[in-house]
Amino acid sequence: MSIQTDALANVYAKSLFELAEQAGGTDKIVEVGTELEQIAEIARSDHSFRELLASPLVDRASRGESLGKIFSNRVTDLTLRFLLVLNEKNRLDRFDSIAVAYDRMVQAAFGRVEVDIFTPAPLGEEQQEVIRTRIRASLSKEPVLHPYTEPAMLGGIKLRIGDQLIDGSVANRLRRLKNGLMTRGSTAVRGRIQNIIEDGTP
Repeated sequence: MSIQTDALANVYAKSLFELAEQAGGTDKIVEVGTELEQIAEIARSDHSFRELLASPLVDRASRGESLGKIFSNRVTDLTLRFLLVLNEKNRLDRFDSIAVAYDRMVQAAFGRVEVDIFTPAPLGEEQQEVIRTRIRASLSKEPVLHPYTEPAMLGGIKLRIGDQLIDGSVANRLRRLKNGLMTRGSTAVRGRIQNIIEDGTP
């Protein structure tokens, strides 16, 4: 999940997490998280629904009524009430980042970590398992992998863990090599100039 979160998203996500915990513990936390992800996926894939959530032109009362019709008996009462609160506070345009913040809280609570993987070609199951094992050993957490394909990459791999990007792509390695050569080259030139200044020998 490469969507960025902020303090506001974390506040709303934390409130929902606590309400879910009070309402049914671990099972309710997971259930609500699944519903948030499903709603976020609908918003990402359906332009009309995305407009319903985010457009300032939609009347708040009409939006709330529509949300009730769409999700009544389709999601838990807690999730529906949360959507209606976001509507009342004019925060539905932040739903995606709130859903991501909630998911990160779930992963942290259960000892898991979300990892986005970017490669130039799709990864096979064995390759994913190798990556999963290495991340598990490094972080002592169970990684939840989200593989993405970026054909423009020359090779290698990039990992996004939370807000941290670990760039092991070939392009990045070439950049580091170039920068290293330039730094070492300029150091060598300065050394030669210093020799000429000190003893007159090139």
